[in-house]
Amino acid sequence: MLQALETHELASPVLSELASCIEELVDDVILGNVTGPGGNVARVSALQAGLPLSATGLTLDRQCSAGLEAIRMACYLIQGGAGQCYLAGGVESTSTSPFQKRARFSPDSIGDPDMGTAAEYVAREYGITKDMQDQFALLSYERSRAAFKKELYKEEIVPIEEQDQDEELLKERNMPALLNRAKPIFIKGNGTVTAANSCGIHDGAAAVLVMEEETAERLGFPPVLRFVDSEVAGVHPQFPGIAPVPAIRTLLKRNRLTIEDIDLFEINEAFASKIAACAQELRIPFEKLNVSGGALTIGHPYGASGAILVTRLFYEVQRRKGAKYVLAAIGSGGGIGVAVLFEVMAEGSSEVIG
Repeated sequence: MLQALETHELASPVLSELASCIEELVDDVILGNVTGPGGNVARVSALQAGLPLSATGLTLDRQCSAGLEAIRMACYLIQGGAGQCYLAGGVESTSTSPFQKRARFSPDSIGDPDMGTAAEYVAREYGITKDMQDQFALLSYERSRAAFKKELYKEEIVPIEEQDQDEELLKERNMPALLNRAKPIFIKGNGTVTAANSCGIHDGAAAVLVMEEETAERLGFPPVLRFVDSEVAGVHPQFPGIAPVPAIRTLLKRNRLTIEDIDLFEINEAFASKIAACAQELRIPFEKLNVSGGALTIGHPYGASGAILVTRLFYEVQRRKGAKYVLAAIGSGGGIGVAVLFEVMAEGSSEVIG
């Protein structure tokens, strides 16, 4: 039902919901966008949402990590004193994109593989078999279906044209059978990446409210997540799926934390090979990773996906006790990994996510 909606029509209901009753306090809107239509999508979306003219809008492209980068930028702008209140996230309408081909990720002299082919390269480089990928894809599906049946996603979803259900999640699938019969689609013969252990192509928008703590408390918004630190790492463009690994390692080392110190991880599931490789290399227990499912089932609207990860963490920490640190990470075309560390709020902070 989203395929006829343009980017600003997808993003504006989310922005309107976040800015309700505080429209005049919004310093700016920062949105990631990958597939167009070009121009300043954030500005058009802000105007469509009825935000004041002073919220000028900034659109950025860091491929799949654009939505997480938008949140990261908003946090740093608050730290630098540029403002106190930002709406940050991303939006993607692949269905209405005017571009028939993807953008270039890397020069040919280095290698410019499509993301699916690059997922195969990651699988080969890190020893991720088809069985390992299929097992994770099945786990993601089961977790997503369980969350959907418990209506956990309802908290996260803003209705668009009175629609608040994801029609894809309404469909019950025989995932073991689908995974068993799916054939490699990017590298024929001895390939391991199939349509069943990869995400689809999706439309969607996601955003969060990033606000300075004293301002949030004065307005009656109880802080939930506190921005601690972030890191961006570059790897060879042939292996973009592994890019979250060096970003996470550097981020944890700088903050004197370990994998054991992080209570929840949200890492984008563009391909099962990628998420399995990241979990293997970082030794992340599956019980901490994408605990309510991920993009393999619910979709990967490129520019929005990073904000979906943070939104998931925002609600997940409120459903459990004792979580202290959580982390969102994503890898993107060109070999770029972005990781953002949050502290679950009790007392004291400077930038909050709500």
